[in-house]
Amino acid sequence: MNFDKRIKVVLAKPGLDGHDQGAKVVARALMDAGFEVIYTGLRQTPEAIVRISLDEDADVIALSSMAGSHLPICGKLKPLLEQAGLGDKLWIIGGNLPAQDHDALRALGFKGIFPSSSRFEDIVNFIRKHAP
Repeated sequence: MNFDKRIKVVLAKPGLDGHDQGAKVVARALMDAGFEVIYTGLRQTPEAIVRISLDEDADVIALSSMAGSHLPICGKLKPLLEQAGLGDKLWIIGGNLPAQDHDALRALGFKGIFPSSSRFEDIVNFIRKHAP
């Protein structure tokens, strides 16, 4: 890893999920930890997430999902990220993520899975350890 360059995180709220307080708090915690954070705002399509991640040259693509649509959205996002050459980036997701969905999310390429109860320190340490 290049220590002269800050880790850049694109934090997106996909789909029709309108709950963004948690995402904003996580964005602030990541900024306080020294990461550069681009928060996309609400209701992003998978295509928009890919475009923003490319435009921003993201190291980490982070999703926040509270509405229960994480599996179909991540299923649509995975091939788009791979086609765009973003398969080597760190993909993480947080929010309302039932334990029974974690294996499916990992199979889709999400290395970091952070349910709503996750600690900021754990998210920050995971990114530092695994970001390309």
